[in-house]
Amino acid sequence: MNLPLLLGFTQALALTMSVAFMTYVCLIVVPYLRYRRAAPGDPHRLEWHFFVPCRDEQAVIGDTVRYLRGTFAHAHVWVIDDDSTDNTVGVVQALQGPRHGGDRLLHLVCRKLPNARTGKGAALNSAYRALKNWMGKHADTDRAVIVVVDADGRPAANCLSVCAADHLFGDPGVGAVQVDVRMSNRGTPPPDTGGWRRRFGLAMVRMQDLEFRSAIAAIQLSRGKTGTIAMGGNGQFTRLSALDSIAHGLGPWRGALLEDFELGVHLLTAGWKTGFTVDTHVDQEALYSLRRFLAQRTRWGQGTMQCGRYIRRIFDSQHLSTLGAAEMLYYLAQPWMQLLGTLIYPIPFLLLGYRAATDFSSVWTWFTDGAWLLFTVYGAFGLLPFVIWGPIYRRRCEPGKGFLRSIGYGLAYALYIYTFYITSWRAALRMAQGRNGWTKTRRNKELPSRVVALDH
Repeated sequence: MNLPLLLGFTQALALTMSVAFMTYVCLIVVPYLRYRRAAPGDPHRLEWHFFVPCRDEQAVIGDTVRYLRGTFAHAHVWVIDDDSTDNTVGVVQALQGPRHGGDRLLHLVCRKLPNARTGKGAALNSAYRALKNWMGKHADTDRAVIVVVDADGRPAANCLSVCAADHLFGDPGVGAVQVDVRMSNRGTPPPDTGGWRRRFGLAMVRMQDLEFRSAIAAIQLSRGKTGTIAMGGNGQFTRLSALDSIAHGLGPWRGALLEDFELGVHLLTAGWKTGFTVDTHVDQEALYSLRRFLAQRTRWGQGTMQCGRYIRRIFDSQHLSTLGAAEMLYYLAQPWMQLLGTLIYPIPFLLLGYRAATDFSSVWTWFTDGAWLLFTVYGAFGLLPFVIWGPIYRRRCEPGKGFLRSIGYGLAYALYIYTFYITSWRAALRMAQGRNGWTKTRRNKELPSRVVALDH
């Protein structure tokens, strides 16, 4: 075996992958930093329906319904109970009022086993069918907009006016809009903890906030150039006529674990435009627990892998440009590239360690003769694409934070991102085992008394 040749080849391959990713990051940063707010629209031109899927959400659903009904007085709220074992239904019925019909804008859709607990997409489809029946055959589906919100979600008070803007739902060709996502508990320590657990919990929440408000927001804005803006599971706005156009008797949401991205694929390939805005947002609760976070991201990674079945559909679509199709393919390839990266990136260091153990003097000479520069570049290109998000996050989202702290955020974000290598392998293992089901990830307020995704 020619170790120097193999070492050089793997270093070159790893460096090429790092440089390509760094270039990609630079391309998405520019539109993000140059973004300017747009004029809002008139929300009364549209009819709004909030869909709130629930399974054992007694701890949070009451506050969420009160917030939605109090903040958006003219919007309908549809709570979808997925055969909860707690008092979720009782909480919602109490809010509905006398005989459960006092508040005519608050609706409850109840699913029961064996037809319940078959995925978030199936729950949303139940609400979709209930809404269609409630509206009747002659409803103006172009005016009706469905807003998917988590059971702990808090859409900003201006979200309806922002989404009604001329470039969003004011454009009849726009079928869906995704709003920015923020972590409501950023800066709030986990309860009943101290010391390193408290600091770790705070760091976990901060990294999730940084990820959504800077890196993901930048990616979404750059997708505006390729026409491939994706949907998220929280703060997802979709025109009812767009959902009708892709339902085909099955319902608009399908069976992937990443049902939000899957919905976007169907909308884009059907010819609808999608939009994204950071002019408004939805707050959701970040996870303090690393175990629950890994479980959540494993589900997302497996969902991305499942959506690989749409590659042919994406490239055959007449509604997507070649650049747009390539961008979507890059996204779908991410978990597989992470698997490849875990195999390639360690090889140069393993080979170098082996060579140093057998012939240390020649390795030291090689290193001091200039190889140290190669490793410096290698490390820089491996870290910089992640570290830069710390200062960017400070500039766009948290200007009150110090610059040195933002560098610390960037370094922590680099470590945070490496957890995706773990979740990609876990997702691939679940795929290989044919395990496609999933239970909900327990929220911070819930007692650990029921089986949740954490336990699998």
